[in-house]
Amino acid sequence: MKTIQDIQAMLEVFVNEREWQPYQSPKNLAMALTGEVGELVEHFQWISQSESQALSEEALLEVKDEMADVFIYLIRMADKLGIDLIEAAEVKIEKNAVKYPIEKSKGNQLKYSKLT
Repeated sequence: MKTIQDIQAMLEVFVNEREWQPYQSPKNLAMALTGEVGELVEHFQWISQSESQALSEEALLEVKDEMADVFIYLIRMADKLGIDLIEAAEVKIEKNAVKYPIEKSKGNQLKYSKLT
């Protein structure tokens, strides 16, 4: 199983071979990431929740590609900024546990701030 560091190394080789380094600033990567998120969202626009959970095999493959694009740009951006995504996710989950305590949030889709 590959790690995020393995993927970062693969992306570094890919970018270097194409001499794309000058274009891979955090700003540009954030903009590219936003575009890819938009392409992912397009697959779910105007369909119901139940339809979104029962995508055709073709649609699921397209969603998979878009999710990979989002993941790739996010990993590349984290690499450029020196951010450990695993550590950042762990810290964020801990923050969310405090921000959204079980007794106030369980079974409620509203943000905690709207509950108080």
